[in-house]
Amino acid sequence: MTGCAVLLFCLFAAFSDLSAQRRVTFTASDGLEVTADLYLHDRGAPYIILLHQENGSRGEYREIAPRLQRLGFNCLAVDLRSGRETNYVQNETAILAQRNSLPVSLIESEKDVRAAMEYIQNTSIRNRYIIFGSSFSASLAMKLANQNWRVAGVIAFSPGEFFAPQSAKGWLTDFDRMVYVASTRQEQRFVEELVKDIPPQHITKYQSQMRGASALFSESPHSNENWMSLMLFINKVKEEYFEN
Repeated sequence: MTGCAVLLFCLFAAFSDLSAQRRVTFTASDGLEVTADLYLHDRGAPYIILLHQENGSRGEYREIAPRLQRLGFNCLAVDLRSGRETNYVQNETAILAQRNSLPVSLIESEKDVRAAMEYIQNTSIRNRYIIFGSSFSASLAMKLANQNWRVAGVIAFSPGEFFAPQSAKGWLTDFDRMVYVASTRQEQRFVEELVKDIPPQHITKYQSQMRGASALFSESPHSNENWMSLMLFINKVKEEYFEN
């Protein structure tokens, strides 16, 4: 094999290993087995927990997670019990929940997020991580991050009030994490009301063109600009919490 061929082979192997994911499971507090895709950068890298929107699955992050890997993160894309399918990936947690007659309302998915947080706390070398939510799970991410020192930052695409009679705004009292909040022009008035009490030094706001994490899909309008804005926030979190 020539030197050039060896170099190409090594580059291909490195890229393949970086992009690959493997299926993992862990157990929620009510005994439900939760399925997730683990995208491992390296054992010492910090984690981002990836949470899909309503009626979705971990497949929402099939394109996004490898890009976050290349920024130096391990990613855990979780199937929440409230969901169905995204990008031809079935939500295995939702299937099991329905099979076992467990509640699958949006708020019940909090148990699955907590289980993902515990999984990382038990397996990661790092003791801090980021939570990335899309739509209803963005609101859950902010709820679980508030006053939790392990959460270095939150990425919230299209959060809102999805949990009546509970108030997501009420969860954000004395919010003390770094948070990136993206919303479309149509959502902006409602999202502004939701996050208006978060101290300005903690929040980065961005107007996207599509709802939820799909704003980062390559076929989405202005996806490059959306990624650039998000990367600036991620770099701030890295500098604050993850740089040695």
